[in-house]
Amino acid sequence: MSKKNNISRKEFVKTAAMTGVGLSVAPFSILKSRKKNKVRIGFIGVGLRGTSHVRGFAQRPDVEIPAICDKQEVNAKAAQKIVVDAGFDAPELYTRGETDYKRMLQRDDLDGVVIATPWLWHVPMAVETMKSGKYAAVEVPAATTIDGCWELVETSESTGMPCMLMENACYSRDVLAILNMVRQGVFGEMVHARCAYNHNLLANTVLLNEKGDFGPGTGNYNNGKGGESNWRTKHHVNRNGDLYPTHGIGPVAHWMDINRGNRFRTISSTATKSRRLHSKIVERGGHNAPKADVEFKQGDMVTSTITTANGESIIVTFSTTLPQVHDGDYRCQGTKGIWQVGNNSIYIEGVSPEQDSWESFDKYQKKYQSALWKNEAQNAEGATHGGIDYFVRKAFVESIKKNVSPPIDVYDAAAWSAISPLSEESVSLGGEPVEFPDFTDGKWMTNKHIFKPESNGY
Repeated sequence: MSKKNNISRKEFVKTAAMTGVGLSVAPFSILKSRKKNKVRIGFIGVGLRGTSHVRGFAQRPDVEIPAICDKQEVNAKAAQKIVVDAGFDAPELYTRGETDYKRMLQRDDLDGVVIATPWLWHVPMAVETMKSGKYAAVEVPAATTIDGCWELVETSESTGMPCMLMENACYSRDVLAILNMVRQGVFGEMVHARCAYNHNLLANTVLLNEKGDFGPGTGNYNNGKGGESNWRTKHHVNRNGDLYPTHGIGPVAHWMDINRGNRFRTISSTATKSRRLHSKIVERGGHNAPKADVEFKQGDMVTSTITTANGESIIVTFSTTLPQVHDGDYRCQGTKGIWQVGNNSIYIEGVSPEQDSWESFDKYQKKYQSALWKNEAQNAEGATHGGIDYFVRKAFVESIKKNVSPPIDVYDAAAWSAISPLSEESVSLGGEPVEFPDFTDGKWMTNKHIFKPESNGY
């Protein structure tokens, strides 16, 4: 775990100010006016996920797309065609290598940049984006190391530029209804939660191709079509922890007011043996397959227990290699009731019709529907991931238009992403608890909510 502390953070900010980075009086006091009807968005990485974002943003009447960057020209041109087909001028392409995004960031006609690249590129790209005076939107996880988490926070604070984590799971219809219920006290006081990223990626040949190899791709920042298996599988070779925590922890963090009256304290993680990747390689390619001799560090199932400053506990699981149904495994437990996503069930003491018996969540979903889904469900129709991508994209655009911090900010990006390296450390220590850094430098005790879907706020 990184040894960084509050003193080193202050030294960083002081150095940044002395070297002319541009220290703002307070975080996110944007340095130039951005109030406008059109928001100009650039893209770094237009593989599978990035292309999806291009298509979604191009459908918005309040967005222009002047520039697209990807190392693979074929991907950049495909994304450019999407923009043109949507009725816009052709965006300029940046395809001169893996650092050509820096040339794109020199443009003065971009308000924000969406980063959808392999994980190891998220921090350097987001940092350069903020330093160039632009809003950064980074796909998940935001960082893979504690130092990377700190670098995002320190850069955002020193430049005054926001960094939004594009965590779409926070906008799911059910978890937003639960957030309304939590904030209205329906569950009483929060005590416990559970979440997961359980997803059989082998079934979709994301991690392995039909030959049992890691698949095509170069392992560089391009998230190219068919190329994800190369770089993503390498994390399973070299790491052992919860590699992809934010889809699960994002909604739970909102339920428990993390960074806004509460914070993560410790994490204890254990990992099972690693079997599935090797067996699948042999199954598909035989014992002489090119990767049959690779030793994978990543356990097939990682289980973490997180404690919070307010005395709650959270169980987080991660598994992407075992046969299973894609599942977030959400559970919300308070002093007055419980909800779990698995069988769409809820029990509220003194409200549910039968003592100690589940009832359907359907009527609660309707009663506590978030303002976002009430007002914009029709607009979200057809958007990827059941509509939730519409909301996360809109949140980024609206934060730029209103010149405010995004609803999922750099402190959320750091705290949620930190689960990955901290879980790795705990696994290596046999499950011993590891402490979370306080990325807010104590501001979590007085910070107010900025994620306000109950009021249609962004």
